[in-house]
Amino acid sequence: MNIGLFKDQKPDYKRVREIISVLAKYQFGNILERSGLKKRFKVPYISSEEFEETSDNEAPKRLRLVLEELGTTFIKLGQVLSTRPDLVGKEVADELAKLQDEVPPISFESVRNVVETDLENSLDNLFEEFNEIPIASASIAQVHEARLKDGTRVAVKVQRNEIETQIKKDIVILRYLAGQVENRVTNLKYYNLIGIVDEFERVIVKEMDFEQEARNIERFRTIFEDDSHLCAPKVYEEYTNTRVLTMDYIDGIKITDITPSSGINPKKIAEIGTECYFKQIFMHGFFHGDPHPGNLLVLSNNTLCFVDFGMVGHLDNEFMNNLAELFVYTVNYDIKGMINQMKYMRLINEDTDIEELRTDLIDLMDKYYGAEIKDVGGMITEFSKPNIMVKHKIKLPRDFILLGRVLSMAEDLGVKLDPSFNGIEVARPLIKKLLKKRLNPLRLLNYQTQYLFELEHLIKDLPETINQIFLRIEEGKIRTELEFKELDVFSRQIEKVANRITLGLIISSLIIGSSLILQTDKGMPMAVIGFSSIGMVIFLLAAFFALILTISLLRNR
Repeated sequence: MNIGLFKDQKPDYKRVREIISVLAKYQFGNILERSGLKKRFKVPYISSEEFEETSDNEAPKRLRLVLEELGTTFIKLGQVLSTRPDLVGKEVADELAKLQDEVPPISFESVRNVVETDLENSLDNLFEEFNEIPIASASIAQVHEARLKDGTRVAVKVQRNEIETQIKKDIVILRYLAGQVENRVTNLKYYNLIGIVDEFERVIVKEMDFEQEARNIERFRTIFEDDSHLCAPKVYEEYTNTRVLTMDYIDGIKITDITPSSGINPKKIAEIGTECYFKQIFMHGFFHGDPHPGNLLVLSNNTLCFVDFGMVGHLDNEFMNNLAELFVYTVNYDIKGMINQMKYMRLINEDTDIEELRTDLIDLMDKYYGAEIKDVGGMITEFSKPNIMVKHKIKLPRDFILLGRVLSMAEDLGVKLDPSFNGIEVARPLIKKLLKKRLNPLRLLNYQTQYLFELEHLIKDLPETINQIFLRIEEGKIRTELEFKELDVFSRQIEKVANRITLGLIISSLIIGSSLILQTDKGMPMAVIGFSSIGMVIFLLAAFFALILTISLLRNR
């Protein structure tokens, strides 16, 4: 699915009118008027000024209610935005995190049609049993319990029929509305509404590709295959396609439903989950991006099982290693180290006011530090707020923002399981291990191969690069503009340099020419030493000029 191909498509105006009506219902009429949408679609609304109880503090809640009423696409949009406080602010993100992704199930006939179409076989031939009643129903897909022909108990995730078409239509509308509002409502331009729609499109496309989710699950299983306290469901590839995902049925309980009678140690589970997330982030650069209670199941032997890998984060090796160092500085309350590391990571540039940044970091750290830091996720989330990022021109990768939200959610779950929980204490041994690995001299060998490959590529591509440069110069596509102060002085200096180069070339040619003549018996040979007298004269003349040039250069050093 490539929604981006539909960027220039016209929106469904009937659906646009429906969306505008819901926005007006929840008192966003002023924005509609300022954007010109009210006049164009003639939708009646009540101005928010007529509501005595209405205040800006209620706007996040009203926005959540709008998204819930508009359905699947907008619920998913809200969930994505809840992970991006850098785009919408912490208050809105926290409110959108309350969105419930539970909707009435689709008919079993629709489920059967999707499964049989995508797996190219009848349901009876594929499964021994297939429960018609879903065990979970969300906006994009629902999950059914089933049994394979060999008796294996599985969970089958089936995408809602026609959901792709609906999401495509709604994204076209969202992009249209974002453009209208962004062009006319000045104080909303900062939020880059069209960019938000593009970000949502990127996330939703990945989440709707169940084959990609299957690869994410297998990667997680490979990473933690030797850890007996962590698991993820096995994927059955022959029963999996873009819209159907078949995996092991996990018979566990939600992480928040643990009771004293369940025989599970909540403190142990909190430690396992925290250590797992720190390993995912700082050792593997690949992390589960949606750790809400329904996606974390606990088995009776104190094993934590992760499900639903539609949203994951990725960090490349260099950023992951640099992030680990930044984390160490943060835990140690080393403001200077944090700023230097941010410079090294190019999160800030020379335009940043370092002293002002230092003051803001101290204020931020003091807010989250007691005797020691605990809420790392909350601190990252607040650091990612628009007012800090814009003020200091900080550039953060999108997965860094998701990282803050993930850590914050994971730490909240840890505290619910164990009120005395401190994730940093759990992570300290892992941090020491990371530092030891980073400072190992043998680690440098890993970079040698990388540098050799880069050098080989540079040498191989150099001739073609030079040809392209000359071709562009010949075509007049490359222009160089220079601005000089005291141009006359500069010109005289250039002239001196050119004269010296010219004299040097003449001297060199005289020396070479005289040397060749000296090797012959031509040109009036000198009886005493057998060299050509002409060659000797030229050689001495060249030596004299060379001496003058050397003295001149020494005087003007």
